[in-house]
Amino acid sequence: MRYLVRDRLLGFGDDYWIEDDRGNKVFFVDGKAMRLRDTFELKDTQGRVLIDIHQKMLALRDTMIIERDGDPLATIKRKRLSLLRNHYRVSLVDGTELDVSGKILDREFAVDYDNELLAQISRRWLHIRDTYGVDVVRDDADPALLIAVAVCVIHLAEKERAEE
Repeated sequence: MRYLVRDRLLGFGDDYWIEDDRGNKVFFVDGKAMRLRDTFELKDTQGRVLIDIHQKMLALRDTMIIERDGDPLATIKRKRLSLLRNHYRVSLVDGTELDVSGKILDREFAVDYDNELLAQISRRWLHIRDTYGVDVVRDDADPALLIAVAVCVIHLAEKERAEE
């Protein structure tokens, strides 16, 4: 399943829809402006909160936290000893680790679990300006989680670039 995400997703405080490849609204991003940390909610079409995302406040490295129903689901941060500048680790609470690597700032990267592709994020497929696709490859993967992961790593990469 492919989802279309507008680049303004990085503008926390903005509200907008994420669509599937047929143009149907699937997820609503409810950005929370005027907060001390970057935060937003990913909601379904009925307005139910599926995923909460926020920046971890007191961390040595920039870290994003993904929660579901008030419980931690995943922590995302840049790999410490990575030769690739854009390489992130997603640590799920069950001990599973996902690897995210590629050209994050160009919106060309992959999300892998144990060397198996879960999702491919790309602008190449699209002719729509300021849009990128999140192509969820596995049927048993959690689309909301993978979209949240994509958003987090892009946000972390943007912050890192701004600090240089």
